[in-house]
Amino acid sequence: MIAYEALREWPADPRRELPLALWTSMAIAEATGGSASTEFEVAGVETDSRYVREGDLFVALKGEAMDGHRFIDKAFENGAIAALTDREVPYPHIRVADTSEALAALGRAARERAQAKFIGVTGSVGKTGVKEAIFAALERSSRGAAHRSIKSYNNHVGVPLSLARMPARSRFGVFEMGMNHAGEIAGLTRHVRPDVAVITTIAPAHIENLGSEEAIADAKAEIFEGVKAGGTAVIPADSPHFERLKVAAEKQGCKIMSFGRAAHADMRVLDVIPSANGGSLMTAQFGNGRLVYTVAEPGEHWVLNSLAVMAAVLAAGGDLAAAGIALAEMGGLAGRGARHRIAAPGGKALVIDESYNANPASMRATLGQLGQTPASRRIAVLGSMKELGDFAPRFHAGLAGPLSEAKVDYAILVGEEMRSLASELRQILGKSGQDALHKVPRFVHCSNPAEALDSLADYGVVGGDAILVKGSNSIGLGKVVAELIRRDN
Repeated sequence: MIAYEALREWPADPRRELPLALWTSMAIAEATGGSASTEFEVAGVETDSRYVREGDLFVALKGEAMDGHRFIDKAFENGAIAALTDREVPYPHIRVADTSEALAALGRAARERAQAKFIGVTGSVGKTGVKEAIFAALERSSRGAAHRSIKSYNNHVGVPLSLARMPARSRFGVFEMGMNHAGEIAGLTRHVRPDVAVITTIAPAHIENLGSEEAIADAKAEIFEGVKAGGTAVIPADSPHFERLKVAAEKQGCKIMSFGRAAHADMRVLDVIPSANGGSLMTAQFGNGRLVYTVAEPGEHWVLNSLAVMAAVLAAGGDLAAAGIALAEMGGLAGRGARHRIAAPGGKALVIDESYNANPASMRATLGQLGQTPASRRIAVLGSMKELGDFAPRFHAGLAGPLSEAKVDYAILVGEEMRSLASELRQILGKSGQDALHKVPRFVHCSNPAEALDSLADYGVVGGDAILVKGSNSIGLGKVVAELIRRDN
């Protein structure tokens, strides 16, 4: 067959008939029930005037303390083409009754027009990393026709905004869903209506608001309420809440695909070998097939995360080979595992940036990872874990064991809740005297990131050190990482 005839036989893709512009004024008006002041096309959607880029639609949201209409001039200075407003403005705009409801409607319209597979991701730990890895796999196999929610845009504003940004020609969409209270994910999953719903793990994050891990499992399982008919639930086989999640998924008519080390897991670890770069060489089994691939990210938690990724890609009809390449190439995300080599006396020191989030499960996992990281000395800068309520003293004090097991040489504890861990370490020293010196690290308790930096300077970072920085985002330990990197530059 000559080349011309081959091109004539090439299968038609209906997506090619869809518009290249993200939204036209007519489409926005139709989706939102608004009226357009003029005709225009936009290339993006943004709700924060500071992040508006050339060609964006600026959505002027109104909150309890802030009104986005105050920033319309700034949005157009930054390159906005038009605005979504609830009043007349001297710029191209779509006028609607309520901009929040209009954004949700625009997200629903994006969902309806896309001929794509949708994947929803939630969990107590690891959901952002897993979301990014699934996206990387599907983007590679679809040659750039995948879309995902950026950063942690996983709430009642972030999910509709992420949907509204989805190009009509996308073949895959990957969306993260988070929550602080019961009922929140139920609303988000009805926006996304995923074909595949992934729960990474269940752990005592937000236990202050929910009261128990069982209640957390139930709240996460709300994601199954939006799954399309015939869709798949990807759930952790090793979780003590596996049966609870399975029952919730089956109640919604989902097919089950489990992942983990358990013998009953559908995507199961057969073998793990540490790789030279700190990651893992994996062998996994699914049905009668086997996968061998490399995970660049270190730690046991990424062994399991990679299985969730593979299960989700398989359920969505993606390419498992592309998923393996994506996992091998992934680097840590800022605040969520990014690694930086900084100059220090005697050589380079390693900074592990986990400053964006923390809960008991992720603290234990990353301390375990620190313990496996080759280093002359191990330093842990640990910030308070928030939203633990009455459980906070017990969970913070419980980090004494993981600190010891990780062979941490020096711990800088930051925030009021970390007093419980400092007290626990003192008690161990008091009970065991000199015998405890090999069991607990030297430590100091600080009030804020500035004091933590001073303590780190007093201790003295040298070549060969590995420094873990981890805490809830509100503690602000990202400032510690930023300052260490700034000094290196």
